[in-house]
Amino acid sequence: MVLNPLNPFHPLTNPSLPPREQVITANDLAIRLGERTIWRGATFGIRAGEFVAVLGPNGAGKSTLLRLLLGLIRPSEGQVEVLGRTPRLGSPLVGYMPQRRTLDPEMAVSGRDFVALGVDGHEWGFALPNAASRRKRDKVQAALTAVEATAFADRPIGRLSGGEQKRLLLAQALVGQPRLLLLDEPLTSLDLRNQSAMAQLVARAAREAGITVLLVAHDINPLLPVVNRVMYIARGQVIVGTPEEVITTESLSRLYDAPIEVIHDSRGRMVVVGVDEDPHLHQG
Repeated sequence: MVLNPLNPFHPLTNPSLPPREQVITANDLAIRLGERTIWRGATFGIRAGEFVAVLGPNGAGKSTLLRLLLGLIRPSEGQVEVLGRTPRLGSPLVGYMPQRRTLDPEMAVSGRDFVALGVDGHEWGFALPNAASRRKRDKVQAALTAVEATAFADRPIGRLSGGEQKRLLLAQALVGQPRLLLLDEPLTSLDLRNQSAMAQLVARAAREAGITVLLVAHDINPLLPVVNRVMYIARGQVIVGTPEEVITTESLSRLYDAPIEVIHDSRGRMVVVGVDEDPHLHQG
């Protein structure tokens, strides 16, 4: 058993997996922005095919983690590898869905063309009917099918509902056929029913394509049926484990150095009580 130095209550779930089995490997990572240390001492590995929810209060550094994995920033200390190499900007093996509530209502481009930008966003205009254009068309159609968006794909994206737009954003992240998918709060602004539907959609699309997923969220409950593990970021620390390991009264109280209570309701949903800086965390 190898103990997690940031969470002595629980061992690290996979501290020593062979590199070929890990999509993300982090060793003693620290991130500083100016004079502020966002988090430090982060050591973890994410297996190929895992679905990991990234949780924590606002400002804890969840989106910063995605920026690091995208190659937009470098660690202040330690090392990180994505798919066996230092993260680099623009890798086609990494799909990304940014944090976005809704698209401009005046955006007239069709959903299908919007998804196609994920294949070659630098190219516009009429495409000649050749083998390359057919492959692109097939990729776009496959991504639309994977997110169940074919029915509204040819309508102007600005006129679609928030849930429909999120499906197209997800399709755009999938169309390049990545091996790692980074999703920044894709459940935000959706109602509970659509949050669960979106979580299931991501899980199914990733499972069918063999994609590893890191999904930033505030509420673990819509994700409980589909996640393998959670990464919890708070107070400059990062801990990783199963929901049962990490989201406990004992574990979170130690992480926050304050009394935290995790309550399970009659439907098995988790509610975290006592996190003042983000009172809606994990509540449905």
